[in-house]
Amino acid sequence: MNSEFKPENLKDVEIFDPRDMTPVVPLEKAESASHWEVRTQEQPYAFLSDKKVDEKNRYGQLIDLVDLTGLPAERSMYINENPDVGVNPNRNKQHGFFFTADNCIGCHACEAACSEKNENPAHLAFRSVGYVEGGSYPDYKRMNISMACNHCDNPVCLKGCPTRAYTKHAEYGAVLQDPETCFGCGYCTWVCPYNAPQLDPVKGQVSKCNMCVDRLEVGLKPACVSACVGNALDFGVVENVPENREQAKCSIPGFPTPEITHPNIRFQQTKTLPNEMMRTDSMPVKYRKEEDGSFIPMVDQKKGKEKHWNFAKLSSRENPLVLFTLAMQGVMGAFALTFLGSLLGVGFLEAFRASSVYVPLLIVCLVIGAAGNFMSAMHLGKPHRFYRGFNNLRHSPMSREILGVAGFMATLGFHTLFSLPANGVFQSLYSGLIGADISALISVETATSIADGFGVLCLAFIAFGLYYMTRCYRIEARPFWNHYQVNTAFVGNLISLGGLLGGGTLVVSLVIAGVDYQAALVSCGALVCLGIALEGLGLLGHHRDMSSANHEGAASHYIQCTTFGKTYILRNVLLMVNLVLASALTLSAATGVVALAGWLMVALVLVMTCLIGRALFYVLVIPTTMPGAFFWKNKGFEEHARDIGLAEMPQVGVVPHVH
Repeated sequence: MNSEFKPENLKDVEIFDPRDMTPVVPLEKAESASHWEVRTQEQPYAFLSDKKVDEKNRYGQLIDLVDLTGLPAERSMYINENPDVGVNPNRNKQHGFFFTADNCIGCHACEAACSEKNENPAHLAFRSVGYVEGGSYPDYKRMNISMACNHCDNPVCLKGCPTRAYTKHAEYGAVLQDPETCFGCGYCTWVCPYNAPQLDPVKGQVSKCNMCVDRLEVGLKPACVSACVGNALDFGVVENVPENREQAKCSIPGFPTPEITHPNIRFQQTKTLPNEMMRTDSMPVKYRKEEDGSFIPMVDQKKGKEKHWNFAKLSSRENPLVLFTLAMQGVMGAFALTFLGSLLGVGFLEAFRASSVYVPLLIVCLVIGAAGNFMSAMHLGKPHRFYRGFNNLRHSPMSREILGVAGFMATLGFHTLFSLPANGVFQSLYSGLIGADISALISVETATSIADGFGVLCLAFIAFGLYYMTRCYRIEARPFWNHYQVNTAFVGNLISLGGLLGGGTLVVSLVIAGVDYQAALVSCGALVCLGIALEGLGLLGHHRDMSSANHEGAASHYIQCTTFGKTYILRNVLLMVNLVLASALTLSAATGVVALAGWLMVALVLVMTCLIGRALFYVLVIPTTMPGAFFWKNKGFEEHARDIGLAEMPQVGVVPHVH
């Protein structure tokens, strides 16, 4: 799709002359509306002036959103509970921003106006100004970029949000978000390529640019546009090119590919730029000019190639998710191993299910799973609103993951309950306390049949939940995650950790009972080897693809090989050694104290590699976000400010480490 479009080539684009420009909404009509108080001396440039609207945008979507959605044209937006309908005649057309990079002087007036209007704290900004630079003296070039929400045609934030806090309005095409509905999971901040949604750790909720729809209702442009002193920002019906502009590009250096979301922003950038443009923030990304004039991201080795440990930096806000994902994959694997094996007629697993140890294993799985879910819920900004995670089952992979995990826990609980009558210890305990046989309440055969039914449902929920657990991370805006390695890691951990938990319980019970455990040890050991091998193959493919890529995923891999280089090597070496040791123990079919000690070593190393690997998974990812400045929106500066205590001053604007 052509990313450039020049108005002289399109007869249906009207260029406005500011000398005879008249607002779309007459001033007296705007002043009578109650959505926004219009100043008595409002400047002409603050008013919308769209006199012409195209039928479709460049992506082929209708600009008239009433025609597209079939919704009523005169709906109230209930802005601040105001039932009045706005006076803007183009209120049902898709609007968007126009940014002229040549004119932006980096004064941050747009940021200030936006934050003042929305009463944002210093650590939040719905609009921010970053920049890229290149060349050298005397031919040094710098390009400023002012960016907010682009109110996309394909809003991935809306589709990803599990609580349905987002709405794409037919009025102006604004993508609006309700902070009160949000429970603070932050998933929308993961999927958005432009860093538009802002997670406030103090309030535990997300908020974002609302297109100043209250101002649009009376014909005024958004606050950021009206405050721009360099005539760099403009606003109107999408595809309408402002006066004295000759381009309407879909991207500029530093702007992620528009193909992910079809953003409603257009650019002009006519000044010649160097072949490489650098970011001034700490992110190891730069942009290289291609033959067609576009810029693609590539790795900027800002910190050299020296390898470090940085164990302390493995800790992040996502620590609860590290434990949640590993816990759920482990218990899912343990149940699938023992129950499915017994259904398939594996002799020692049939015997294990009939033993008194089977139910205690299920209870352990329930406890571990409950602990993992508790940590996941406490990761939310508003944990008491966890139930809202089911609100967007139609679109959100996170909602479906929550459904899968909840279904697994519920069916596992019922399977455990109806497995109790067949458990010898429970039968004795019931008889001793109640003074009656459990069969008087329900026969063992009936209870076992019901338990089997819930067990089969539980297996279905495992498949469903694990699939959407992986889909949550296959995000286009995070190329480091958007790789099949996520699937191999999650499935591999399910097999290896499940084999470890289920097999370990099985072998210990057989050892205590004095029964031969060789077949069980070999079978479960083979599963552990399979899981480790699957994870290792995924890591090899990931290393190969990220090493040769030109995107933010390659930059994440660069950090993995440098900032965490020694830790990364340690994890890989331990993984390989563990696979060799587990394979040797499995192939030798050895039993006895030495063999069990060897398997204990495998278990400890497996848990260690899983924790290191999953922690790296979360701390390394670099999203396809917008460039920051030297101080603002710069992770390096934020870390430095925390180290020296500068972050304790709220006006510095560093996000607090609270939750």
